[in-house]
Amino acid sequence: MEYLDFELPIKELEEQLDRCSIIGKESDVDVTDTCKKIEKKLIETKKEIYKNLTPWQRVQLSRHPSRPYTMDYVKALFGDTFLELHGDRNFKDDKAMIGGLGKICDQTFMVIGQQKGYNTKTRQYRNFGMANPEGYRKALRLMKSAEKFGLPVLSFIDTPGAYPGLEAEERGQGEAIARNIFEMTRLKTPIICVIVGEGASGGALGIGVGDRVYMLENTWYSVISPESCSSILWRSWEYKEQAAEALKLTAIDMKKQKLIDEIIKEPLGGAHSDRETTFLNVRKTILDSYEILKELPIEKLVEQRMEKYLNMGVFKD
Repeated sequence: MEYLDFELPIKELEEQLDRCSIIGKESDVDVTDTCKKIEKKLIETKKEIYKNLTPWQRVQLSRHPSRPYTMDYVKALFGDTFLELHGDRNFKDDKAMIGGLGKICDQTFMVIGQQKGYNTKTRQYRNFGMANPEGYRKALRLMKSAEKFGLPVLSFIDTPGAYPGLEAEERGQGEAIARNIFEMTRLKTPIICVIVGEGASGGALGIGVGDRVYMLENTWYSVISPESCSSILWRSWEYKEQAAEALKLTAIDMKKQKLIDEIIKEPLGGAHSDRETTFLNVRKTILDSYEILKELPIEKLVEQRMEKYLNMGVFKD
């Protein structure tokens, strides 16, 4: 178990509890009361820490190395029914963008999402969850297939941004993302988007236009990361905490600004602390959302989606 800097008090109490249990097993001393007191203090400390998280601490939780990634959700929700599809039929298969068909209960979904790696080797293989233009073109190809066969689209968003390399720009990174946004606004099938980690910039928007957009409690969604914002405004990454506060990037901020539809509750300690509960919460949200969307006529569905995004933001004549 890895701990973030603000979780160190929890680490100390858990180590005390482990030592107390070991003493009780290896000796005749009754440490039951002591262990109960430590357990009580541990629960109180967790509640105190996680109910007062700053925006930067939520950003840290969204990047926790033990946090479930897109493929973890795919395996938990779809199991053996998931069939991965590859390639954009133009350049190559982007490993940072996964997609395919999967079934929850009796309903088939077209699933797309960014996938990060679990270690150095897989992170390089997945390009750290940063898709190239071919990744967005693959996602669009799959979404168009979903439209053709009347399947709902399910998008899992978790990326530090689209890949900013020279070769990506040469192959039309900006055009690929813009094309996806344009096509998703008028796609004639239900679209459900779930931000499960980082939702950064156009990299997230490229698969983030939906009839329903949800954020897990400890995720973020912004035009730029706090570090990059800090480096632009203050010429240093040292002000990333102030940048995170100013960007209003948390799920609570996004809900207040009506940029997302709902927040999906995470277990105490974050999604990684109780994966099964997290998966169940996401599954219920997806199914409940689809039950509403499937009743709408396609023309009405597209009209409402367009109206939703046209009404976003504040402006003056």
